[in-house]
This record gives sequence, C-alpha cells and structure tokens, in this order.
Amino acid sequence: MAKKKFHRGQKNTAKRKKKQSRDFNKLNKPVISTQVLSDKTRLNKYVALSGICSRRKAAELVKEGKVKVNDQVIINPGYEVLKGDVVSFNGKILQPQLDKVYILMNKPKNTITTASDEKGRRTVLDLLGDKVSQRIFPVGRLDRATTGLLLLTNDGDLAYRLSHPSSQVRKIYHATLDKPITESDLAKIKKGVRLEEGIALVDGVSYIDEKPKNIVGIEIHIGWNRIIRRIFEQLNYEVVKLDRVYFAGLTKKDLKRGWFRHLNGQEIIMLKHFTKGN
Repeated sequence: MAKKKFHRGQKNTAKRKKKQSRDFNKLNKPVISTQVLSDKTRLNKYVALSGICSRRKAAELVKEGKVKVNDQVIINPGYEVLKGDVVSFNGKILQPQLDKVYILMNKPKNTITTASDEKGRRTVLDLLGDKVSQRIFPVGRLDRATTGLLLLTNDGDLAYRLSHPSSQVRKIYHATLDKPITESDLAKIKKGVRLEEGIALVDGVSYIDEKPKNIVGIEIHIGWNRIIRRIFEQLNYEVVKLDRVYFAGLTKKDLKRGWFRHLNGQEIIMLKHFTKGN
C-alpha cells in the first residue's frame, strides 16, 4: 500500500506558503476516482456532481427554486437533465466534476466547516489553499470549537450516503470536561439523556485509559446540533474541548492538527463498501 502523504493547512505568511508549495510538489499524484455521466441524469445528482454540496442538500436547493435548467426554474429533484442542457445555481453555470477527490483533515479549532463564511472567518477550505484544484465540500459538520477528523470531497453520492441516518456511521469523540464526571452520570448518558428533540442515545461512553476522569470517550451517530455538548450540559458539565478521533473507519493516525491528506485507494474502497446500499 502506498505511503500516506500529508499536507499542512494553509498559513498566511509568504515564507511558509512557499515552503508548503515546494513540499506539496514532491508528493505522489493523489488517488482520483472517475465517473461517467449518463445521457440522462437526475437534477439533484447533477448538482451534487458539480461539487457544491451533497445530493441531499442538492435536492433541498432544487425544491427551494434555486436551480435553473435552460434558464427555467425546476423544483423537482428527479427532473432528468439531458446532455446539452445548461444547469445553473445562483446565476452560475454548473459543470459536473467527474474526477472525484477525497481529503481527510484534522480540523483545528476556530475554523468554520463551510465553503465560505459571511463574517470572513477562516473556513476549512481556506486551509487547503491552492493545493486542491477541484471544488470540494465538507461531509457533515463540526462546530467552530470542535477539532478532529473531517472528510472533504466532491463526491456528492458518497457524502449523501455517509450523512444518511441509515448508514449508522461510527463517530468517536474525546470530550474534555470542566470537572471529573461521576460513574453515575456516565450511566445516565448510557441510558439516554432527554433533549429538546427527544432521548439522545449514545452508542457508548466511558473513561479513557490512563487519562484523568474529566476526559471521556463517546461514540454517537445521531446528528443533532451540538448534541454532545448538550448531553453533558444537561448533567451540569461543560465541554471545554471536543475532538473527533474516528469517523467511518478513518483515524487521525500521524495526521497533525491543521494538516490534511488524500485518502488512498484502499480507504476509498472501504468507504464506498461501507455505504453500499444506503
């Protein structure tokens, strides 16, 4: 198996930028998966293939009337786009990106998990700099203060399957609390904590070997907003640090904070096999 190659996130200094570009040019060509576009393509899939969002989000954009085909608004995600049709979003023509790329990042703190930010805050795409030419987007979200594993891709189908509740994607976090947590409170979390949306069930929670008892590991697949922080808040604990250490079979091994790398072929196959049928 080919050795994994790592890239450091983009910095603002010209000196550092020059060095990073030089290091990047030494790297082997990343693994790229290529798709073939059929004569007829569902509109939501066509939008997702353009690399601006997942297939689920693409369907939402279509229903909201934000997508046009041949200058006409289409609100049916299943509308069939034919070869030669012109598809646009917010006035910009979309072109399917058939070469797929897959990036794994160890997200640093104070970074927004979006393609852009109206307030001008740093996003995960800013960290990529000019090292990835394809238009890609993050799979799922980590809030600004949360660090750890984040997958970025232009593969809308895979992003959709990884984000779908039926995929039961494993996500493991290390949570550092403002004080040691009691065994009785761990038992309450295992049983389920009531939140606004309902009972929040975790897949597992425990102390971490050789770590103080204010640091716990928690596995969860529910995607509610800030769910881990809110679970602990219900029991009067504050999460002062939250780090995702495992996502869909991928780990942070040797990947420093703020760095990223291309997935290798074996990892891509693993993800696609994992989500097959979802």
